[in-house]
Amino acid sequence: MTSQTIPLRSVVQAAVWAPSVHNTQPWSFVIEGDEIRLRADTDRRLSVSDPTGREMFISCGAAVFTLRTALRALGWEAIVHVLPDPDRPVLVATVKPGDPVDPDEHTLLLHAEITRRRTHRAGFSGLPVSEPLLDAMVRHAGDEGARLTLVDGPAERVLAALTTAAQLTARRDRTQNLELRRWGRPPGSGYGDGVPADAYPNAPRRTHPHFEQRDYAADNPWGNSDEQVSAATTGQVALVTTSGDAVADWITAGQALQHVLLHASAYGVGAAFHTQALEFPPLRSFIADYLCAGERPQLIIRLGYPLTETAGVRRRIEDVLDED
Repeated sequence: MTSQTIPLRSVVQAAVWAPSVHNTQPWSFVIEGDEIRLRADTDRRLSVSDPTGREMFISCGAAVFTLRTALRALGWEAIVHVLPDPDRPVLVATVKPGDPVDPDEHTLLLHAEITRRRTHRAGFSGLPVSEPLLDAMVRHAGDEGARLTLVDGPAERVLAALTTAAQLTARRDRTQNLELRRWGRPPGSGYGDGVPADAYPNAPRRTHPHFEQRDYAADNPWGNSDEQVSAATTGQVALVTTSGDAVADWITAGQALQHVLLHASAYGVGAAFHTQALEFPPLRSFIADYLCAGERPQLIIRLGYPLTETAGVRRRIEDVLDED
């Protein structure tokens, strides 16, 4: 079995559509023989807000799940080794085809959403996400070794308040502002990474409770002016948690996240990410102790039905892939 008999390049092409913090796409790939190697690109790590690389490895974990899904959709079981070499800490995983399989309906459902899924950066419509769909997302996170906990009531208001406090604090930090500006793209930008100017509303309405958004426009008059983008409901708040907090746990969280997001996307549900509070260690510890039953919070997300779609941008495969 060789890379000539299985289109591994197309598998990598799918993986680049995984979600990543600020759309930094902090990864690179190598195809050698029948093996794909996924490496974390530390030059794209957020050195100020993500000094440990936690969010970078969560992003890479989402790409690992996408590799698995794309390979299985092509009819091959994925053999995955996470962190296979202790001497190469940026080697996140190796993935290679195993036995032929008939892709099941769920795999094909997820695969169809890889390039359709989008990150949402505003409020949602008032249509609630159904309990069966939420239950399925909870189950899929568990399948990957993480936990998706649905949050409402007082806990929801606490997370909203902490998110807003963290965002307002970050806005007063010059170094964090400079780092964020690196990934906020002006209108007409030709970059294949970062957050495009039409990917968020220029005057978002407040939700109740309100989860403050990041200022990718850096006080410039950028953003989508369509009023529909600024729908005013919070959606379903949820926490992605893991029992541990090592690099392997962060990768697990990323795989669980992508499983949840692709399944949600198949039913028209989008997700907004809020990592601001988790970037402040005291706030993250507070959330762990009081809202996560001692588990480690990896992501705060909101789930709901967006009213409009935004275009996604990704780097060219030639910029992220080395082939033998």
